[in-house]
Amino acid sequence: MSALPEPTDRVRAFGNQLVDVHLHLREELARLRADVAAHLAAGGERPRELRAHCLAFCTALTRHHTAEDEGVFPALARRHPELRPVLDELSRDHEQVTELLTAVRKLVDGLGTGPEPDPAEVRRIRGELDGLVALVESHFTFEERKLVTALNALDDPLPEDFALRDLTER
Repeated sequence: MSALPEPTDRVRAFGNQLVDVHLHLREELARLRADVAAHLAAGGERPRELRAHCLAFCTALTRHHTAEDEGVFPALARRHPELRPVLDELSRDHEQVTELLTAVRKLVDGLGTGPEPDPAEVRRIRGELDGLVALVESHFTFEERKLVTALNALDDPLPEDFALRDLTER
């Protein structure tokens, strides 16, 4: 019979769990981008599932960033004060991501109102999605490089609201 893992074994996985959540969100963003591109290529009415997928992705990313801003980052700042400038920068990124998510959601909501997509609308949504992809990738890469080691090295549990595992459930 194997022994139950010590609490610190679970805590050490938080950094790795963060990477898993980021991987899932990257995949969903790539899928959303592909769905939008397919709709723009085909024209016509916007499929209902495209709007639902956009809303689900935006909600998941917002929940992830809210959990970080309200639970994870304050806990890390208390344990690792030297990370405060990094955490502040990551929080500023969250604000920029929120602005881009709002723009993308509005543009996706407006797709498919005519038989042919308006070329200006196509350029706008592609530009917003490209900007979102670039910012999210840069943000995730920076966050992983700066925080995974600190998260994996924690020797006591983070607050309950750290529950990033909820975002990896499909």
